[in-house]
Amino acid sequence: MATLKELEKEINNLKERNERVEKNKAWETSFTRRGLLVLFTYLAIGVYLQVIDVPLPWLNAIVPAFAFMLSTLTLPFFRKMWMKRLEK
Repeated sequence: MATLKELEKEINNLKERNERVEKNKAWETSFTRRGLLVLFTYLAIGVYLQVIDVPLPWLNAIVPAFAFMLSTLTLPFFRKMWMKRLEK
């Protein structure tokens, strides 16, 4: 049988874990993360288009970066719909 000290330690471990999970969840849904992903997507595609000598690579890189941003903004909506369907 667990002692009171062991139970307290286990509760504290669970609280610490929950705090880490909440911070990770906040990061995953943050606009900072999304903005950085859009920026890195734009830069990577811009460099790639420039290397393969596409005309106006930096202008053309906007389209996929914008599409990525749009997908990150709409995925939470579709996730909620999926979760509701799963609950039925």
